[in-house]
Amino acid sequence: MEIKGIITMLVLAMFVANQLSLTSAGRIGVCYGTVADNLPSPQEVINLYKKYGIQMMRIFSPTPEILEALRGTGIFVSVGIANEDLNALSSSQESANSWVATNIVPYKDNVTFGWITAGNEVIPGTLAQYVPGAMTNIYNALVNVSLDQIKVTTVVPASVLSTTFPPSAGAFKDEVVDVMTQISTFLQSHGATLMINVYPYFAYAENSADISLPYAQFAADTPVVDGNLNYYSLFAAMVDSFNAALEKIGTPDVVVAISESGWPSAGNEPYSSIDNAKVYNTNLMSRVLSEGTPRRPNQEYDVFLFSMFNEDLKQPAGVEQNFGLFYPNMEPVYPLF
Repeated sequence: MEIKGIITMLVLAMFVANQLSLTSAGRIGVCYGTVADNLPSPQEVINLYKKYGIQMMRIFSPTPEILEALRGTGIFVSVGIANEDLNALSSSQESANSWVATNIVPYKDNVTFGWITAGNEVIPGTLAQYVPGAMTNIYNALVNVSLDQIKVTTVVPASVLSTTFPPSAGAFKDEVVDVMTQISTFLQSHGATLMINVYPYFAYAENSADISLPYAQFAADTPVVDGNLNYYSLFAAMVDSFNAALEKIGTPDVVVAISESGWPSAGNEPYSSIDNAKVYNTNLMSRVLSEGTPRRPNQEYDVFLFSMFNEDLKQPAGVEQNFGLFYPNMEPVYPLF
């Protein structure tokens, strides 16, 4: 009886440890952009996510057809608030209540919402001032309907930073310090992540004389040294510059999630190519599932790859239309999953 009990406890302990390992690891999702006139139906797209085991989806607005197709799938969803709605949501709790009642509550029982993002890349800019208020009012609206397990955040680009090199010098621009402090304090108090868009591709394409392709694609043999930290990838350096910036404004406990990262398969040769895109995204997925960054080695990050499809109406034409993992006919641009 004692031996049987010990075995049972050991099995239980192994199960719990495995679950903790799974829940602490970074997760991989894919952005579902719809700036195109030739994409499959939402139901076909959801089936494609399921076919390839993609567990998270980021959508840029609460499109009813997509939300309907997500019912019962268990896919973890990040849903965006349109930039043009931020002013009204910031100034009116009633507007925020209505937004949640219309776009979240009807789906709450069988769509797994993880995040609501208040605006996409509006900081820095004229709409930045509305983000903290919109986040607060949306959060209050969620509390009112007992859905505050859904995290409220926003999405920021690398242009919020004044300094990114070395990563330890990462700092927010003077013009956004106030709004980023408000946002980060909110995130810290509610245990929510800051969503950041991280694109080593653009840095490499603009400065290939100083940035090597291996460093841009997680494959450098020689590190970039920052104090006692060694960086073998530009992605890790870019993420840690955000971590350093958050520390400088007094919110070191805020964790970042990567709302977009990817590499185009065409449109700016030789920097963009199918092979380069495959190598980058393959290595990105491997790193996210296995390790943190030098500044936060035990922090594994959630990442959304950009994007599910090549989108033929995105502007300007060229690389913006070629970040897709799949062609509109649902054939892979290159094998990844």
